Amino acid sequence: MAARQKKMCAASNYLISTDPTNLSRDTNCYLGKLRSNVVGTKFTFYDAGENPEKTPFSDCQSQRHKLATISYKQNVLGFKGPRKMTVVFPRMLDNDERLSTLHDTETLPSCRTSSITDEQVTLINKSPTWDAEKEIYLLNFHGCIIQPSVKNFQLIHPEDEDYIVMQFGRVTNDVFLMEYTNPMSAVQAFSIALSSFDSKLAWAPHV
Repeated sequence: MAARQKKMCAASNYLISTDPTNLSRDTNCYLGKLRSNVVGTKFTFYDAGENPEKTPFSDCQSQRHKLATISYKQNVLGFKGPRKMTVVFPRMLDNDERLSTLHDTETLPSCRTSSITDEQVTLINKSPTWDAEKEIYLLNFHGCIIQPSVKNFQLIHPEDEDYIVMQFGRVTNDVFLMEYTNPMSAVQAFSIALSSFDSKLAWAPHV
């Protein structure tokens, strides 16, 4: 997959495609778009369907579905501490069909609410531990991710910190590693990873 940021937009807007040479909506390779709020702290990922506000008379099957929402919040330490994330996405059935879609009017739940309902899954990022000797925050990536970065994260179920659904982080200066598992799809994981690169105007940027 590949992504391209649309120009001349008030907020970040990324087109996601399976063709890195033609990242436009007018191809069969177009998968959807990731859109942020103005300050870059909340993101929504939509599939390749039509915007119901622009095509109000289109049938329900052709209208877009919300496949993930990603919310970033500051740590109590402000920009000196690690990010806090909440990710919500609709559940998938065993036959890879989507059970439901998140509604545009739906607000993100509390980080400590139940992680799985009949229609959606809620994940949070695992809190890193502070290493006083090295003066850095640490997460155990079991050797997969070797460079520190504010973009590094692991997504877990709130009730089970040992069940890591997704992890993402820096391997070299310009290479990052993404790993994910059930119940997340590849395109959902890609959109979540993409959101971590976007500028967060609400607090000072880090790399």
